[in-house]
Amino acid sequence: MSNESHTPIFGVFIPQGWKMELAGIQGAAAQWKTAVDIATLAEDLGYDSIWVYDHFHNVPKPAHESVFECWTTIAAISQKTSRIRLGQMVGCNSYRNPGLLAKITSTVDVISDGRLDWGIGAGWYESEYKGYGYEFAKPSDRIGMLRETVEIVKSMWTNAETTYDGKFYKMSRAQCDPKPLQQPTPPVWIGGGGEQLTLKVVAQHADVSNFGSSLEEFVKKRSILQTHCAAIGRDEDSIRKTISSEVFIRETEKEIIEAGSKNLWGESAESWRSKALVGTPDQVSEKIQKYLDAGCTGFIPWCPDYPSTETLELFAKKVIPHFR
Repeated sequence: MSNESHTPIFGVFIPQGWKMELAGIQGAAAQWKTAVDIATLAEDLGYDSIWVYDHFHNVPKPAHESVFECWTTIAAISQKTSRIRLGQMVGCNSYRNPGLLAKITSTVDVISDGRLDWGIGAGWYESEYKGYGYEFAKPSDRIGMLRETVEIVKSMWTNAETTYDGKFYKMSRAQCDPKPLQQPTPPVWIGGGGEQLTLKVVAQHADVSNFGSSLEEFVKKRSILQTHCAAIGRDEDSIRKTISSEVFIRETEKEIIEAGSKNLWGESAESWRSKALVGTPDQVSEKIQKYLDAGCTGFIPWCPDYPSTETLELFAKKVIPHFR
């Protein structure tokens, strides 16, 4: 994977409601049509991959607005697209038993003709855990569960039967057929920047990492990942490093300033712009080059101007071509 890991990849989230981006559209059917239309547009625009969140309640706080579920969304979109890869940024480990997750991911890889990027993380949104009746374990346990899930899923993808006796999960002769189409397995994306535990799991099990949104944070986390890789004798370069930032692009500086902050969490325009991929096409291209220089080779941004497709189109037409 080492050679591939130097070719930048550009994915993009599609709207599914988690960040309230569908709230202005009347009716669930019209909201779903928006999600599908933007997914097919992203494929037409040449993006490498499209991504969905794995959440049930809106942010920044639960608001009784539509949030389309991760895996049913991906399965449906797989039938509306033909080339673009399909990812989750990232699956919440606690929401599905690992055996079921192996079955879901295998099925999605087959029905998409081998286009799955499997994203997984430890989970964090306590409101959803309580709302849906999941146990909200302490962080070290959630990361332990994450590690075991990755081991189980990879085993079920590749072995005729899987028997597993872990601290958190126990399975006896689990079968998973059909197997994924991708060989040796679909890429495993592990999301999270926890320095002691999560990045250690990344070093052990990930094909692709996703951590840090600001450049400074990315650089810091990458150095810690390098330490974890060195400790187990893994070439850190064999892990593709990616970020998920917000991207907001307009043709002119004036339009950027007039728009102000589009940050969901209420960050000031100045602070938001300094951390996220915000600016004119040339300015955003310069920011991406700095990430590439720091060892990042994948960008999975969120467009906060959804359901408008202005940023989506400008990024594809006036930024990505600089790097291909």
